[in-house]
Amino acid sequence: MDFRRLPSTFGPDGTASSKQHLACIVVNDEIAIDAGSLAMAADDKLRSQLRNIVLTHAHLDHIAGLPLFVDDLYASLSSPIIIHALQEVIDVLERDVFNWAVFPRFSELNIGSGPAIEYRPIKPREKFEVCELTFQSFPSDHKVPSAGYLVSDGGSTVAITGDTATLDGLSDVLSAAKDIKALLVECAFPNELVEIARSSHHMTPTILGSELENLKPSCPVYVCNIKPGYRDKVVMQLEDLAIQNLEIMAVGKPYSW
Repeated sequence: MDFRRLPSTFGPDGTASSKQHLACIVVNDEIAIDAGSLAMAADDKLRSQLRNIVLTHAHLDHIAGLPLFVDDLYASLSSPIIIHALQEVIDVLERDVFNWAVFPRFSELNIGSGPAIEYRPIKPREKFEVCELTFQSFPSDHKVPSAGYLVSDGGSTVAITGDTATLDGLSDVLSAAKDIKALLVECAFPNELVEIARSSHHMTPTILGSELENLKPSCPVYVCNIKPGYRDKVVMQLEDLAIQNLEIMAVGKPYSW
């Protein structure tokens, strides 16, 4: 499986910055996990073949590019864009985003073969198929209804936590999973903002280190979803912990597992 973190934020010279505001990871150029920067960073290849979006939760940095991506493609769609998410996340999208007041309700707009958007609700710990890959959801410890995912092609499995304050939801499914090749985790705030991190249900380097010590993953760990204003400090504090097999997930770099 090929994973790539799409850029969302740019430096003074116009190149992608490592300090990213929006979350979006593309799998095999066919599936987006979250859609924060999907419309802004998708190239023509992605626009032509990506029709499945799997959401962890409905916070803006994870869905900002979703309505624009649908809008870009609406007139040329021959099949719907399928959104896989918890029912609570779907409810937020329909109530607060695709509600005509903020953006068109594409689930009501017909493209000839049906609506432009098709929702597929998922449940915690449920397995479902997307583009010949198997996803299994697990609960994430965030401020709103959220899910992480195990993604498998039958030979390799990658775990993605999404935003979370702990790795409790992952530990159960990880012990039963085979061939775990990588764990993608968040680490939003530096240690000195631990109270903000706890109240908003995010992690700091110290919290992440403790969670990994308890989880004891045997695979490499890649950190993403760092708040851009604190990225340098978070990276420095993670380096000071010297956690084995841990690195920061680069923007735009292809990873194959």
